[in-house]
Order: sequence, then C-alpha cells, then structure tokens
Amino acid sequence: MNFWKTFLAGLLAVVAGTFLVFFFWIFLLLGIAGSMEKSVSLYPGTILKIDFSEMITDAPSSDPLAGLDVLTLQSTPQLSLFKVLQTLEAAAADDRIKGIYLRMNGTGGIEGTALLEELRAALEEFKQSGKFVVAYNETYSQGQYYLASVADRIYLQPEGGVDWSGLASNVTFYKGLLDKLDLKVEVFRPTACRYKSAVEPFLLDRMSPANREQMQALVNSMWRTISGDVCASRGIDTVEMRRLTDHLDVSLADEALRYGFVDGLIYEDQMNDVFAELGVEAEDEEYRFVTLGQYASQVGADLKNISADQVAIVYADGQIVDGEGYGREIYGNTLASTLAEVRRDDRIKAVVVRVNSPGGSALAADVIWREMELLRDEKPVIVSMGSYAASGGYYISCPADVIVADRLTLTGSIGVFGMVLDPRDALKNKLGITIDGVQSNTSSDFMGKGPLTPVQRAMIMRGVDRVYTTFTKDVAEGRNLPLERVLEIAGGRVWSGEEALGIGLTDGCGGLKTAIALAVEKAGLADAYRVVEVREQPTGLAAILSSLNRSVRAAFTRSDLGTMMKEYGQVREALNQQGIVMYSPCRVELR
Repeated sequence: MNFWKTFLAGLLAVVAGTFLVFFFWIFLLLGIAGSMEKSVSLYPGTILKIDFSEMITDAPSSDPLAGLDVLTLQSTPQLSLFKVLQTLEAAAADDRIKGIYLRMNGTGGIEGTALLEELRAALEEFKQSGKFVVAYNETYSQGQYYLASVADRIYLQPEGGVDWSGLASNVTFYKGLLDKLDLKVEVFRPTACRYKSAVEPFLLDRMSPANREQMQALVNSMWRTISGDVCASRGIDTVEMRRLTDHLDVSLADEALRYGFVDGLIYEDQMNDVFAELGVEAEDEEYRFVTLGQYASQVGADLKNISADQVAIVYADGQIVDGEGYGREIYGNTLASTLAEVRRDDRIKAVVVRVNSPGGSALAADVIWREMELLRDEKPVIVSMGSYAASGGYYISCPADVIVADRLTLTGSIGVFGMVLDPRDALKNKLGITIDGVQSNTSSDFMGKGPLTPVQRAMIMRGVDRVYTTFTKDVAEGRNLPLERVLEIAGGRVWSGEEALGIGLTDGCGGLKTAIALAVEKAGLADAYRVVEVREQPTGLAAILSSLNRSVRAAFTRSDLGTMMKEYGQVREALNQQGIVMYSPCRVELR
C-alpha cells in the first residue's frame, strides 16, 4: 500500500512538473513574441517617433533573452548604437519620412552618457537633410533635455518642468558595513597610483583628496560639454546658463519658456497643429508615425556591396574577465580569438574596435592587448571609445593606430591594484565557523587559516608593481609618448574624452561613425566597402537556458533590493576584483 502511495505521489509530481514547465515555456514564448517589433507599412508623410520604447545599447547583446523581464514576461526591445545610426541615415534619405518627433516617455532609454552625445550628433546630422526634429514631453530629465536641445522646436506640457541642476558624482562607502561584519580587506597598489580610487569605498568613509580632485575635474569637464552644447543650440549665454543652473531657475514650465529652454507650452494633442505648421499632411485627421524600432527592422544590411571589401566592427563591451565565455562580460580568450579570426580574414581590410569597459582582470587585458598588437601589424585598427574605456579598457585600446573618444567618455585610469578579502573573522564571529589545517611549506596555505604573511604581501606587491610598469610602458609605446609623460598623466587618474585629447591619450573626439570613416580612409577603400559587425554568440537551447537562469536570478534579486539593485551590482562587481586588476569604478551619468 505504501509503495502505491509513493508511486502515485511521484507520478503526480512528475506530471504536474511537466505541465508547469510546459506552460512556463508557452508563456515565455508568448511574451517574447508579443514584444517583437511588428511589421508596419510606411506611407509618404510618416513621422519617425523616438519614444524610447527601446533600449539603445552600446553593443548588440549576446543574450538571446536580452530585455526580457521574466517576472512580467514583458520585453523591452534593444537596439545597438550602430543600428540606430544606420536607421537615422536611412530616414534622412527616405522621402517617406518627413521628420523626427522626440517623445521620450517609454520604458527604454539609453545606456551610457556618451551614447546620448552620439545620438544627439546623429540627430544634428539628420537635420542637414532639411527635415525637422521636434520634441515634446511632460517633464524633461537632464539627459532627455540634453538630447531634446538639438531639436528645431522644444515643447513642454504647461504644468510640466525641466530638471536642470548640473552634474554630480557620488561614491558609496562600505567600510563601516565591513567593520560591522568583521570583514577585512587588504589592498595593494603602487604608491604612484594615488588616483586609483576603486579600493577607497572599502578602506575609507569619504573621498580621498586625490579622488575628490579628479572627480571634480571630471564632472566640470563633462558639464562644460553638456551645457555648452545646450547654449549653442538654444542661443543662451554661458554666464546666464550658469546662473540659471545654480538657482534652479528653469524648473517650472513658465520659467523654462521665459529663459528660452522651450519654444512653447502646449498639451500633446496640440502637437498636431505643430506638425501641420511643419507641412505634414494628415490622413483622416490622423498623423502617421513609425517608431525607431519599427523603422530599424526595415533597414537591412548593405546587400548591394555584398562582395566589397569590409570594415569590421568588433565589440569589447563590459567588465574584462579571464577565460572563455559570453554574456555581459568581456572574456579575454574569447575576444582575443575573435580578433585573431578578423586578422586572418582577407575580406576585412580595416577594423573598428568599439570599447565600452571599465577594465577588470589584468591578465585577460594583456591577452587581448597582444592580439590587438598583432592585428595592428596587418590592418588599420581604429578604437572607438564609448561611455567607459578606462583602466583595462584603455590598456586594450592603446595599441590602435587611432583612438577616438566621445567628449563625455571616461577614459585613462592608467593604474592597477590588488585586493584580498579576508572573511575569517566574519565566519568565526558571525557564524561560528573556524578554519584549520596543515601545509607542506611556509606559504602553502595562502589566505587559509591565518592572515597574510610578510612574504605573501611582498609577492602580491611585486606582481602589482610589475603590471603597472608593463601598463605604462605599453601605453608609452602605443601612444608614441615619452614614458615620463605617461607617468605624469597615469597614477590611476580618470579623464574625460575631451581632456584625454589634450594630454595625448586619444587622437580626436568623435563617435562610432567618425571611427568608421577613419578606418575607411586608412584602408584606402573610397566608397567601395561595407561595414560588418562581428558578433559571436551562443545559440540553441543551452544558450536560452543559461540566459534564463541569469534572468531569473537577477529578477528575484531586483525584487528584493528594489532601487538598491544597481548599487548591489556595483558592489558585487568591485568585490569580485580580487587579485591584480586594471579596473575603474567611476560612474558619471546624466539622468
């Protein structure tokens, strides 16, 4: 009798589990299908609507479920920057597109401040076609207004407002928390790397003077770029702009209108009158719109030049880690293998490496650096820096023939450190767990049952000093700078893209399109070429299951932490930086 009870219970569990898994996959696939961009018919007089219903990313994602929220089965479509640039070029030449309507109220957005700068430049170029760009919102964040300021006309809801208060960068410190948990952190960094602030949150309770100096200079440089662009577009005096910003004088709608931040206060339905003034014809009193994602789906690859020579875009997007793999990180061996394949491909005549990375493993960065050197010996290599190309991200960039960065790029941070987390006291005092054992030699039990010995500390410090020496030497050779000059601008200091140009770390300010143009010029391709994106990513059921596992864990963590999720991610990323690393944690975002 007990056997049959057990058997039937097990059978019921299997059947129920099978049905649950079946229905889960049905709902998952329905969620994915429902989120896909639907095909639309395009008619003359259509307005391209950029509403941020998509997430604009620096690089195409290798995650087959990117943008999917597994808790709600809602998905935010993702568009890479290159796809967006292609789309806006196509729209400028498309007679059916009358202009662009910026209506930034979707659930997507832009990943990275430098992408705002590149999108803004692309909209400026679009206007050269003679077509209009207009913007409307109930409220504008600083990032939204920076983008909207390129428009011919900016409109605001009468009861809305503008967030315009300047740029800030805050650092969260965890020393007090670590002390409460009895967690100890030992840090090793060269004396010269006084600006290498990645370790400070675990050692201090406030910014060091050196870090405060570099961060103040950084936000000042970035804000000069942002406010300067707005002043130029809106015809506002720079002195007046500073006064308005300091006194928060454009926060209300009527104030924004009075000081020239917007051109009118209207409700959204009144935008129809604006479109009519701009010469757009309505169909049955309705205007035709196509979203950025919908229009991008109709912009295909350049097939007319299918046999032409190629310019390849290779992406280095994320934290640099050791080994092979795919995902949100740059795996050193995987990227090195990709660069080697590009080097051996005779169809590819020039390479643009898009770097968007705060760095990471020094060893993995060196593996990539070597392949960059080999690639440059055979083909023109242009590095295009995204929002971050710092520390290890700069190291893998320095061999390039030319480096271009956005003015809002965070770069440099030429420095290294080592960090060791000691959890023994936390395990003993908080959980009652102790560690003991035996060893064959004096230093066999590295970070085992006792603290680091002087011999072990000296060994780590030798490694840190060696990596810093290699880093600065390779930068000097790659950038054709005297080593003494590199040491002056190194020390772990972070620079804006605009500052980096003045000190020789980059060759020019510009975005991905600028880098592609330089690659074409260096390779002597004239007009007979095509641009290809090198995208290696996992496929099949295993890739989907792996992605789903990450998505589920992230979803439940986010559910528990809420708005602290981003902070948690940064702490986890930093604490993973044990060993010798080239890593810069700086984040300055225009919200």
